[in-house]
Amino acid sequence: MAEQDDQVMDREDEADEDRDAYALDDSLRGRLRVLVAAGDVDRVDALMEPLHPADIADLLEQVSEGERAAWLALWSRGIDGEVLSELDWGLREEVIGLLPDHVLAEAVRELDSDDVVDLVEDLEEAQIEAILDVLEPSDRVAVEQALAYPEETAGRLMQREVVHAPEHWTVGEMIDHLRAHKRDLPEQFYHVVLTDPRMKPTGHVTLGRLLSSARKTPLQEITEDSFRTIPATQHEDDVAYAFNQYHLISAPVVDEDGRLVGVITIDDAMIVLDEAAEEDLLKLAGVGEESSLSDKIVETTKQRFPWLFVNLITAILASLVIAQFEAAIAQIVALAVLMPIVASMGGNAGTQSLTVAVRALATRDLTRSNLVRVVTREAAVGLINGVVFAVVMGIVGLVWFGSPALGGVIAAAMVINLLVAGLAGILIPVVLERLGIDPALASGAFVTTVTDVVGFFAFLGLAVIFLL
Repeated sequence: MAEQDDQVMDREDEADEDRDAYALDDSLRGRLRVLVAAGDVDRVDALMEPLHPADIADLLEQVSEGERAAWLALWSRGIDGEVLSELDWGLREEVIGLLPDHVLAEAVRELDSDDVVDLVEDLEEAQIEAILDVLEPSDRVAVEQALAYPEETAGRLMQREVVHAPEHWTVGEMIDHLRAHKRDLPEQFYHVVLTDPRMKPTGHVTLGRLLSSARKTPLQEITEDSFRTIPATQHEDDVAYAFNQYHLISAPVVDEDGRLVGVITIDDAMIVLDEAAEEDLLKLAGVGEESSLSDKIVETTKQRFPWLFVNLITAILASLVIAQFEAAIAQIVALAVLMPIVASMGGNAGTQSLTVAVRALATRDLTRSNLVRVVTREAAVGLINGVVFAVVMGIVGLVWFGSPALGGVIAAAMVINLLVAGLAGILIPVVLERLGIDPALASGAFVTTVTDVVGFFAFLGLAVIFLL
């Protein structure tokens, strides 16, 4: 038995090691604080040198505001464009303000145009202008053209550096062109986009097919079937959906005339998907769509206050329902003991159904064509769970208070509330989306209100009818 316990503990330790494989060393912040306080820039440089830009960004987010300012005052030269790109959006403005002009200029120049756009679009106007001023004229024009597109569109997401070739070229001509212009190539690219004489994309070729084909092979003969173009004005959520749905690696972006203006790569699309999932999670919790650990106290308070206020209003509404049965509660104290159980179970069941519905709407799995089937399924699940827990609570009511009637009342209320919770959790997000309201943002308050009101009303109403 002891040997089995040791094996279990060993497996748990291995699992912890796997989870922490990419985590920052806990002692790193302490060592950094000591070196910064000592003004030892060389040892700070040696400490940071092995770290990936994403790890440096994480460390910047973990230290306090004062530690961050002292660190950057001593070691700003180590902050490059990749580190700025990895920073949480709420912290970028602060870090950029702490960097000397020459460090910021060098950091921005090494970024692709899409990364520069992502970096500046949430900054103050003065900071945007300062960053644009340090760019090469051609890069500045590319960034300004991207910023001219509406926010959260493909035009903002794309990079202007595109590897393209006339559709009549051969593999050999393309390879010779790439070698002759290697300094003008993006740092990373996955396809060569083929264009007609009007600069309209007609197909694309992967680098693998390009390098594995004979030099005389026409590029048109080795194009990929997955080729799709993205309108520059298309919303970034639709772009990310297309990448995920059709397993795209990159896709050319076209203007209103269908001409090539840029390219979107899979890393940018996945960032959009990740941000959308994160926003939905934060909205469901009512803490704002852009909350982070680096937010200041006042900002965090402002983000959370509105939904706490909404929750207060819904709680008062539920209390008004309870107040209508004040006399019944005074006569049967057991009602006050048991009624939170009914409301709590309904709230949890509604949240389960709500979470599934919001995610399905975001991924477009829940549509008009399958709505009836999904609603029926959630109602059935709520009904079955309601019956099961009704039996449990009926027995609890009988054993605890010695009253078969009370057990029957709470059992019936449990069935009603879990059925309503399942329906509310799926229907409320759908209705809100049809009305043009973000279901992730507003559904939680409505579902909670419905389950609380129905739960209290069903339980107390049945108690009045059958127990008094």
